[in-house]
Amino acid sequence: MGLDRSLVGVTAYICDLVLRFALQCFESGIMLDRRDTIFALSSGRPPAAIAVVRVSGRAASDAVLSLAGQLPPPRQARLLRLIERGEGHGLNEGADPIDDALVLWFPGPRSETGEDTAEFQLHGGRAVVAAVLAALGRLKGLRPAEPGEFTRRAFENGKLDLTRVEGLADLIGAETEIQRRQAFRQLKGLLGERAERWRGRLIEALALVEALIDFPEETGGPEKLLGPALAIGAELEGEIRGLLSGSHRAERLRDGLTVTVAGPVNVGKSSIVNRLARRDAAIVSPHAGTTRDVIEVHLDLGGYPVTVLDTAGLRDTNDPIEQEGVRRARGRAESSDLVLWVTDATIIAAPDQPAMMTGACAPTVWTVSNKCDLVSGDTEGSCAASGDVKYWVSAVTGAGFDGLVAGIAAFADSFFAGTESSLITRQRHRVMLQEVAEALRRAVTEGESGREDIVGEELRVAVRALGRLTGRVDVDEILDVIFRDFCIGK
Repeated sequence: MGLDRSLVGVTAYICDLVLRFALQCFESGIMLDRRDTIFALSSGRPPAAIAVVRVSGRAASDAVLSLAGQLPPPRQARLLRLIERGEGHGLNEGADPIDDALVLWFPGPRSETGEDTAEFQLHGGRAVVAAVLAALGRLKGLRPAEPGEFTRRAFENGKLDLTRVEGLADLIGAETEIQRRQAFRQLKGLLGERAERWRGRLIEALALVEALIDFPEETGGPEKLLGPALAIGAELEGEIRGLLSGSHRAERLRDGLTVTVAGPVNVGKSSIVNRLARRDAAIVSPHAGTTRDVIEVHLDLGGYPVTVLDTAGLRDTNDPIEQEGVRRARGRAESSDLVLWVTDATIIAAPDQPAMMTGACAPTVWTVSNKCDLVSGDTEGSCAASGDVKYWVSAVTGAGFDGLVAGIAAFADSFFAGTESSLITRQRHRVMLQEVAEALRRAVTEGESGREDIVGEELRVAVRALGRLTGRVDVDEILDVIFRDFCIGK
């Protein structure tokens, strides 16, 4: 009980520290100082075998000296005893040891954040972690880190460009093997490096045009400078448009394939979802209209992320709540990539698919006949031969589900074919590159009319768009959106 109370006290202290600090910033009308030294737990929630606490900033060395008494050699781990020391880093009389921990010291700029950085690798108990965080919070010049602040400092200090930051966020959030590989490619800077190469070429072209504008007499005329500049612009426009012409489905890989299980009431849609999820994700009941809202289940099928949606049974009803469920079911089915239209194998005349699933932009629809365990083999064979049913299954016995799962996995593989190697993984990338391509098109068009000043302006537009893609210029409005999705300590 005493340990529990001490933990409550330490936790309350840390929360009070953060709240008081934020309130002071709010009342004074200032933002958090990026020059502050920050600290956070950078590993998972305790208890765990090991917990990693990171410190970054100009007072990181003082933090190590205050707790460990000495700085380890750069980039070498040392086992040191952590004891809370006074301002002179001498031992306080009667001070209790906190833990024996591995301590690492990374002097800037050769660190992940570009600043002086330290790591304490502790035993991962709650009391140990709370004691270290409390000790750091009492040091002058240190404060708890905001979400994503370590990565933001790495970006601001030139260690990562914005495309790599996004790749890191995707890597942390990756749930399947395909997502991991795509995110890792982005983290390695494949798009950012190509964008920087494009940017360098455009600056060369812009320099030629600027020379022509400023020194028309000395440069020998437009044909010697404008022609090469336009050639660079046309070449890069073609390269960028070739990249943009690829499928938009690479951006979709982050969210995954959407499969909606739809159909009339009491055909076993929720049972099918539970069988696919291998758990009781949806309520199953013999009463019609049990499912009224859309239930989402996230699966990993063949390495691809798949979201399966359980929807309300489609029927005419006077119940306003069920009517809303039917409306939502229709909407989600229309926007899905694949619809499993479930029918009852015991009913010979199964309801037709709604007209909304037969339009030009309709999703792919497979008819899945459930309850095949309740019909004879002759009936099943006859219906299967008619081609109206793609899969015969039994949510009760599991019959036919291996084929259904394999079919969905194959559909996902075909849907995302070639997307893993795509350099464009976010809509932001596509928007920025479209802006670059359009600016280059306008530059080439104006150049053919001999308007060097307009060519120069369009090339500057293209250079700025590439700068926003990698985070070099004018990105303040999107930084908070990107970094707020990171966890604290990253």
